[in-house]
Amino acid sequence: MTWAPLGRNAGVSDVLAQPALPLPASDSAETFESLYRRTFPRVYAYVASLLRDRSAAEDVTAQAFERAYRKRRSFHASRGTAEAWVFGIARNAALDELRRRKRRARLEIDPEDVMTGAPDEEAERALRHATVRSALGELSPRERDMIALKFVGGLPNAEIARVLGLSESNVGTRLHRTIEKLRKACHENA
Repeated sequence: MTWAPLGRNAGVSDVLAQPALPLPASDSAETFESLYRRTFPRVYAYVASLLRDRSAAEDVTAQAFERAYRKRRSFHASRGTAEAWVFGIARNAALDELRRRKRRARLEIDPEDVMTGAPDEEAERALRHATVRSALGELSPRERDMIALKFVGGLPNAEIARVLGLSESNVGTRLHRTIEKLRKACHENA
């Protein structure tokens, strides 16, 4: 048997050179590229907060945007914004990764803090981080997910509702209760 070198896939350069097309059924005619550039940092931060592993978060975020690109024709503005749609895809990709690993996201590792201060400030900051981490550990996975979408992903309640399949008022109520639960746990752990 002789091995013939694989030929170059014809048409790849042509596809890459095509102008970015607007998302289907989008009123703003936003291109996928502009959606990617606008949402990537927050989607990555959200995925990283769920996985607690930067390397895996990079892979999962890439997979999520790849899925979104492949499914871009299924996006319908009548069902929500493109941002909520991307966050929903990213959430599902992160949950797939967690299931694959058969473990939950652990709250043991904090991202590196590049802003360092005086030793007494650092000690107090470390104590606050430990208190918040402990309080977050007492939340259910769904509550942690909602907190991550709100404060890491920066999504408004309406978008969180679309991602989680809840009503906006339900999200507001649950967020309020979860934040109160966090406050109480922080005061008890302090």
